[in-house]
Amino acid sequence: MTRSRCLSALIGVLTMVVTFLVAPPPAVAADTFTSTGVNQNGGNCLDLPGSSSTNGTQLRAFSCGAGASQNLNFTPVSGASDTYTITTRSGQCVDVYGASTADNAAIIQWPCHGGTNQQWRLSPVSVSGADKTFNLVSVSSGKCVTPSGGSSASDTNLVQLPCATANGRVWRLPGFNGGGTGTKSFTNPLSPHGPDPWLTYYDGYYYLATTTWNSTVTMRKASTLAGLATATDQVIFNLTRPNGAGTMWAPEFHLLDGPNGKRWYFYYTAGREPYDLGTQRIHVLESAGLDPMGPYTFKADLLDPAQDNTWELDASILQLNGKLFLLGTFYNGSQPMFIRPLSNPWTAGGTRRVLSTPTYSWETVGGAVNEGAEVLQRNGKTFIVYSASHCSTPDYKLGMLTYNGGDPLSSSSWVKSPNPVFQRSNANGVYGPGHNGFFKSPDGTEDWMVYHANNSASGGCDMNRTTRAQKFTWNADGTPNFGTPVALGVTLPAPSGE
Repeated sequence: MTRSRCLSALIGVLTMVVTFLVAPPPAVAADTFTSTGVNQNGGNCLDLPGSSSTNGTQLRAFSCGAGASQNLNFTPVSGASDTYTITTRSGQCVDVYGASTADNAAIIQWPCHGGTNQQWRLSPVSVSGADKTFNLVSVSSGKCVTPSGGSSASDTNLVQLPCATANGRVWRLPGFNGGGTGTKSFTNPLSPHGPDPWLTYYDGYYYLATTTWNSTVTMRKASTLAGLATATDQVIFNLTRPNGAGTMWAPEFHLLDGPNGKRWYFYYTAGREPYDLGTQRIHVLESAGLDPMGPYTFKADLLDPAQDNTWELDASILQLNGKLFLLGTFYNGSQPMFIRPLSNPWTAGGTRRVLSTPTYSWETVGGAVNEGAEVLQRNGKTFIVYSASHCSTPDYKLGMLTYNGGDPLSSSSWVKSPNPVFQRSNANGVYGPGHNGFFKSPDGTEDWMVYHANNSASGGCDMNRTTRAQKFTWNADGTPNFGTPVALGVTLPAPSGE
């Protein structure tokens, strides 16, 4: 292997380790320490074969002994609390071969150069009966150090694979002296003025956009969920077009395939003038690259090709059966939910169809409304979770449709749950919880929801609705269990993998 190739590979490995470590909850403090690394699937140690001093030597999992080939030095990366460079007995750094982001890229030793493929994040993992257990996450790839194939056998080469809490991805570092693996936490709200929130975890950061009700599109970014509460709302786009500059609300951004590869498409509602509902329409921006914060350019007015005679709100995206669809709501005396095929992320492929009409009594408090449709998919099942009743009431809540096969454009292909799936909690002081979204924890093992709610029963449809997040689980029948909205100020464990 050539020097340049080895160097890039090593950088990739370290980067992946660091990134993965960022995913699980980080260590409380970063101090220099020396330790062995004991794999929790087989009890073998992270080992430098023969105490080699050769550049590019692949590391392995090997029977634990007292040899220096199994001693690793962990040195904190400046400015980070849980990220380290790791050096072997030869003084070289643990590295992802070729700075690769691919599965099964080799974990090697290489002369230290400070690249992100030689930076590793220690991401705590809870293991019954053990302490100081972590994923070793490459900062450059976001993947974890593991014996090839997750093997428990001695003398197995180390590679990088997607992080997990099993299959050889977890290592015990008995010499860790960072004060333990303290659990990160957060409290709601994430934003005190954050109606219609959309939250995504991408490439090591949380990104949050909410309604601004002015001509700016804003987004805040943080490496932890708790950090969103103090992050600055940054203006990422200014609305200037006459037919959509008066307001910005109900934002969502989705990473979708476009003509130039994957891009972020930012959907929002805007009208000619504030509060002029008659002119509210759905519009879309396109990012220049893969940064959720842009830069963005205006892409299109996402108008219905045959029925652009009523306002449309609350755009969201459904990908199902290899096709792309736009979800939203419009006015026809009440507010039904619609679905429209898309030929690409910014172009209608047909006219809208009514997907769900508010008919249950719990959908018609203060007004008959089905809006804010959000897609949730798991294990081959597809759900649409929507907001029902009028947002001016404390009984704004969530309902759910379940796809039962057939044409997604046909309402007969969807079954509406007869009862709400998430609603007010007087005991917890949460009123009007709705307009939600879904996101995964950094390590991909947990499902979370973001939503807005009011602090009192007299709250309305204004900018005082607060952004909140909480974890949810799944029922035995494969349906989501959103539980009860949690009171403000309650300390909650942070998403797994922070």
